[in-house]
Amino acid sequence: MDRREQGLFGKRNRLIADLTEQIHSGRLSKGDQLPGEHQLAQRYSVSRGTVRGALDELKRRRLIATEMGVGSFVAFDGVPLDQDLGWATALADSGFSISTELLGIERVTDASLTDRFGIQEFIAVRRLRREQGDGPVSLEHSLVPAQGALAELPERGLRGDSLTASLAEAGLRADMGEQWIDTAPLDEESAELLERAPGEVFLQSVRCSTMVNGRFVEHVTSLLDPQRFQFHLTFGNR
Repeated sequence: MDRREQGLFGKRNRLIADLTEQIHSGRLSKGDQLPGEHQLAQRYSVSRGTVRGALDELKRRRLIATEMGVGSFVAFDGVPLDQDLGWATALADSGFSISTELLGIERVTDASLTDRFGIQEFIAVRRLRREQGDGPVSLEHSLVPAQGALAELPERGLRGDSLTASLAEAGLRADMGEQWIDTAPLDEESAELLERAPGEVFLQSVRCSTMVNGRFVEHVTSLLDPQRFQFHLTFGNR
Protein backbone atom coordinates (compact mmCIF):
# COMPACT_ATOMS: atom_id res chain seq x y z
CA MET A 1 0.00 0.00 0.00
CA ASP A 2 1.49 3.34 -1.06
CA ARG A 3 1.25 6.57 0.95
CA ARG A 4 -1.80 7.81 -0.95
CA GLU A 5 -3.67 4.58 -0.27
CA GLN A 6 -2.61 4.69 3.37
CA GLY A 7 -3.95 8.24 3.63
CA LEU A 8 -7.32 7.29 2.13
CA PHE A 9 -7.55 4.23 4.37
CA GLY A 10 -6.74 6.35 7.42
CA LYS A 11 -9.43 8.94 6.54
CA ARG A 12 -11.99 6.19 6.07
CA ASN A 13 -11.10 4.63 9.43
CA ARG A 14 -11.30 7.98 11.20
CA LEU A 15 -14.75 8.58 9.71
CA ILE A 16 -15.87 5.09 10.77
CA ALA A 17 -14.48 5.62 14.28
CA ASP A 18 -16.15 9.02 14.71
CA LEU A 19 -19.58 7.90 13.52
CA THR A 20 -19.32 4.72 15.59
CA GLU A 21 -18.51 6.75 18.70
CA GLN A 22 -21.50 9.02 18.06
CA ILE A 23 -23.81 6.00 17.75
CA HIS A 24 -22.41 4.18 20.79
CA SER A 25 -22.56 7.32 22.94
CA GLY A 26 -26.17 8.02 21.98
CA ARG A 27 -25.46 11.31 20.25
CA LEU A 28 -26.86 9.57 17.20
CA SER A 29 -29.87 7.59 18.42
CA LYS A 30 -31.91 4.78 16.94
CA GLY A 31 -33.80 6.07 13.90
CA ASP A 32 -31.71 9.22 13.47
CA GLN A 33 -30.84 9.98 9.86
CA LEU A 34 -27.19 10.54 9.07
CA PRO A 35 -26.15 13.51 6.95
CA GLY A 36 -25.97 12.78 3.23
CA GLU A 37 -22.80 11.68 1.45
CA HIS A 38 -22.08 15.19 0.19
CA GLN A 39 -22.48 16.71 3.66
CA LEU A 40 -20.28 14.07 5.28
CA ALA A 41 -17.64 14.51 2.58
CA GLN A 42 -17.52 18.25 3.24
CA ARG A 43 -17.62 17.90 7.02
CA TYR A 44 -14.72 15.42 7.13
CA SER A 45 -12.81 16.76 4.11
CA VAL A 46 -12.89 13.43 2.30
CA SER A 47 -14.17 12.20 -1.04
CA ARG A 48 -17.66 10.80 -1.48
CA GLY A 49 -16.02 7.48 -2.32
CA THR A 50 -14.40 7.47 1.13
CA VAL A 51 -17.78 8.27 2.69
CA ARG A 52 -19.44 5.41 0.81
CA GLY A 53 -16.73 3.02 1.96
CA ALA A 54 -17.22 4.12 5.60
CA LEU A 55 -21.01 3.76 5.37
CA ASP A 56 -20.65 0.30 3.84
CA GLU A 57 -18.52 -0.74 6.81
CA LEU A 58 -21.06 0.68 9.29
CA LYS A 59 -23.78 -1.27 7.49
CA ARG A 60 -21.64 -4.43 7.67
CA ARG A 61 -21.40 -3.92 11.44
CA ARG A 62 -25.19 -3.35 11.48
CA LEU A 63 -24.76 0.07 13.05
CA ILE A 64 -26.82 1.71 10.31
CA ALA A 65 -29.38 0.76 7.69
CA THR A 66 -29.85 2.42 4.32
CA GLU A 67 -33.12 3.11 2.52
CA MET A 68 -32.62 3.50 -1.20
CA GLY A 69 -33.24 7.07 -2.29
CA VAL A 70 -33.80 8.25 1.28
CA GLY A 71 -30.56 7.91 3.24
CA SER A 72 -28.83 6.09 6.09
CA PHE A 73 -30.36 5.67 9.54
CA VAL A 74 -29.01 4.49 12.88
CA ALA A 75 -30.09 0.90 13.61
CA PHE A 76 -30.63 -0.17 17.21
CA ASP A 77 -28.78 -3.46 16.59
CA GLY A 78 -25.58 -1.45 16.57
CA VAL A 79 -25.88 -0.34 20.20
CA PRO A 80 -23.49 -2.51 22.20
CA LEU A 81 -24.75 -4.40 25.24
CA ASP A 82 -22.78 -3.74 28.41
CA GLN A 83 -22.82 -7.20 29.99
CA ASP A 84 -21.62 -5.80 33.32
CA LEU A 85 -25.12 -4.33 33.71
CA GLY A 86 -26.87 -7.63 33.17
CA TRP A 87 -28.83 -8.52 30.05
CA ALA A 88 -32.12 -6.93 31.11
CA THR A 89 -30.66 -3.51 31.87
CA ALA A 90 -28.37 -3.58 28.85
CA LEU A 91 -31.22 -4.52 26.53
CA ALA A 92 -33.46 -1.81 27.97
CA ASP A 93 -30.69 0.78 27.58
CA SER A 94 -30.28 -0.34 23.97
CA GLY A 95 -33.82 0.59 22.98
CA PHE A 96 -35.69 -2.62 23.74
CA SER A 97 -38.84 -2.74 25.87
CA ILE A 98 -37.86 -5.84 27.79
CA SER A 99 -39.57 -7.86 30.48
CA THR A 100 -37.95 -10.69 32.38
CA GLU A 101 -39.78 -13.85 33.40
CA LEU A 102 -38.11 -15.84 36.19
CA LEU A 103 -38.62 -19.52 35.35
CA GLY A 104 -37.02 -20.95 38.47
CA ILE A 105 -34.27 -20.88 41.09
CA GLU A 106 -32.96 -24.19 42.45
CA ARG A 107 -29.90 -25.89 43.93
CA VAL A 108 -28.01 -28.10 41.48
CA THR A 109 -24.65 -29.80 41.01
CA ASP A 110 -22.29 -29.55 38.05
CA ALA A 111 -19.38 -31.96 37.94
CA SER A 112 -17.30 -29.99 35.46
CA LEU A 113 -17.53 -26.75 37.46
CA THR A 114 -16.83 -28.64 40.69
CA ASP A 115 -13.67 -30.11 39.17
CA ARG A 116 -12.58 -26.69 37.97
CA PHE A 117 -13.43 -24.52 40.98
CA GLY A 118 -13.86 -26.94 43.88
CA ILE A 119 -17.44 -25.79 44.57
CA GLN A 120 -19.83 -28.60 45.48
CA GLU A 121 -23.21 -26.96 44.92
CA PHE A 122 -24.58 -24.24 42.66
CA ILE A 123 -27.71 -22.14 42.35
CA ALA A 124 -29.36 -22.37 38.93
CA VAL A 125 -31.35 -19.33 37.78
CA ARG A 126 -33.44 -19.65 34.61
CA ARG A 127 -34.89 -16.56 32.94
CA LEU A 128 -36.79 -15.72 29.76
CA ARG A 129 -36.53 -12.26 28.17
CA ARG A 130 -39.39 -10.84 26.12
CA GLU A 131 -39.59 -7.76 23.94
CA GLN A 132 -42.96 -6.08 24.18
CA GLY A 133 -45.06 -6.93 21.17
CA ASP A 134 -42.48 -9.25 19.59
CA GLY A 135 -42.23 -12.18 21.98
CA PRO A 136 -39.25 -13.95 23.56
CA VAL A 137 -35.73 -12.91 22.54
CA SER A 138 -33.51 -14.96 24.88
CA LEU A 139 -33.46 -17.87 27.29
CA GLU A 140 -30.75 -17.97 29.96
CA HIS A 141 -29.51 -20.58 32.39
CA SER A 142 -27.10 -19.19 34.99
CA LEU A 143 -25.10 -21.09 37.59
CA VAL A 144 -23.67 -19.22 40.58
CA PRO A 145 -21.96 -20.61 43.70
CA ALA A 146 -24.32 -21.73 46.49
CA GLN A 147 -22.23 -19.89 49.02
CA GLY A 148 -22.66 -16.91 51.35
CA ALA A 149 -25.65 -14.70 50.56
CA LEU A 150 -26.32 -16.63 47.36
CA ALA A 151 -27.02 -19.89 49.19
CA GLU A 152 -30.49 -18.68 50.19
CA LEU A 153 -31.59 -17.49 46.74
CA PRO A 154 -34.13 -20.32 46.26
CA GLU A 155 -35.91 -19.21 49.45
CA ARG A 156 -35.63 -15.42 49.32
CA GLY A 157 -35.36 -14.74 45.57
CA LEU A 158 -33.17 -12.32 43.65
CA ARG A 159 -32.31 -8.92 45.06
CA GLY A 160 -34.45 -6.43 43.18
CA ASP A 161 -35.26 -9.19 40.67
CA SER A 162 -31.65 -8.89 39.44
CA LEU A 163 -29.03 -11.61 39.44
CA THR A 164 -26.34 -8.98 38.87
CA ALA A 165 -27.46 -7.16 42.03
CA SER A 166 -27.56 -10.44 43.94
CA LEU A 167 -23.99 -11.23 42.91
CA ALA A 168 -22.85 -7.75 43.93
CA GLU A 169 -24.55 -8.17 47.31
CA ALA A 170 -22.53 -11.37 47.79
CA GLY A 171 -19.31 -9.51 46.94
CA LEU A 172 -18.95 -11.11 43.51
CA ARG A 173 -18.16 -9.09 40.39
CA ALA A 174 -16.74 -10.52 37.19
CA ASP A 175 -13.23 -9.26 36.44
CA MET A 176 -12.36 -11.71 33.69
CA GLY A 177 -13.60 -14.78 31.93
CA GLU A 178 -14.04 -16.64 28.70
CA GLN A 179 -16.90 -16.99 26.28
CA TRP A 180 -17.81 -19.46 23.57
CA ILE A 181 -20.25 -18.54 20.80
CA ASP A 182 -21.83 -20.95 18.35
CA THR A 183 -25.25 -21.99 17.11
CA ALA A 184 -27.57 -24.64 18.48
CA PRO A 185 -30.91 -26.12 17.41
CA LEU A 186 -33.71 -25.59 19.94
CA ASP A 187 -34.85 -28.67 21.82
CA GLU A 188 -38.57 -29.13 22.49
CA GLU A 189 -38.55 -27.45 25.92
CA SER A 190 -36.53 -24.42 24.77
CA ALA A 191 -38.60 -24.10 21.58
CA GLU A 192 -41.84 -24.05 23.58
CA LEU A 193 -40.53 -21.35 25.94
CA LEU A 194 -39.17 -19.24 23.07
CA GLU A 195 -42.33 -19.79 21.02
CA ARG A 196 -40.37 -21.20 18.11
CA ALA A 197 -40.26 -24.50 16.25
CA PRO A 198 -38.09 -27.32 17.61
CA GLY A 199 -34.85 -27.51 15.67
CA GLU A 200 -34.80 -23.78 14.82
CA VAL A 201 -31.24 -22.51 15.08
CA PHE A 202 -30.42 -19.87 17.73
CA LEU A 203 -27.18 -18.25 18.74
CA GLN A 204 -25.72 -19.93 21.82
CA SER A 205 -23.39 -18.04 24.15
CA VAL A 206 -21.60 -19.84 26.98
CA ARG A 207 -19.76 -17.53 29.34
CA CYS A 208 -17.77 -18.34 32.47
CA SER A 209 -16.64 -15.40 34.59
CA THR A 210 -14.34 -15.14 37.59
CA MET A 211 -12.86 -12.51 39.86
CA VAL A 212 -9.25 -11.43 39.38
CA ASN A 213 -8.20 -13.88 42.12
CA GLY A 214 -9.76 -16.77 40.19
CA ARG A 215 -12.86 -17.03 42.37
CA PHE A 216 -15.85 -18.34 40.45
CA VAL A 217 -18.65 -15.83 39.76
CA GLU A 218 -21.05 -17.17 37.14
CA HIS A 219 -21.49 -19.66 34.32
CA VAL A 220 -24.31 -18.68 31.97
CA THR A 221 -25.65 -20.31 28.85
CA SER A 222 -27.81 -18.01 26.71
CA LEU A 223 -29.93 -18.89 23.70
CA LEU A 224 -30.31 -15.69 21.67
CA ASP A 225 -32.61 -14.84 18.79
CA PRO A 226 -30.22 -14.38 15.82
CA GLN A 227 -32.52 -11.67 14.42
CA ARG A 228 -31.90 -9.58 17.56
CA PHE A 229 -28.30 -10.25 18.52
CA GLN A 230 -24.88 -10.23 16.96
CA PHE A 231 -21.35 -10.53 18.32
CA HIS A 232 -18.67 -8.12 17.20
CA LEU A 233 -15.04 -9.00 17.97
CA THR A 234 -12.08 -6.71 17.37
CA PHE A 235 -8.36 -7.42 17.31
CA GLY A 236 -5.05 -5.62 16.89
CA ASN A 237 -3.99 -2.19 18.10
CA ARG A 238 -6.65 0.52 18.22
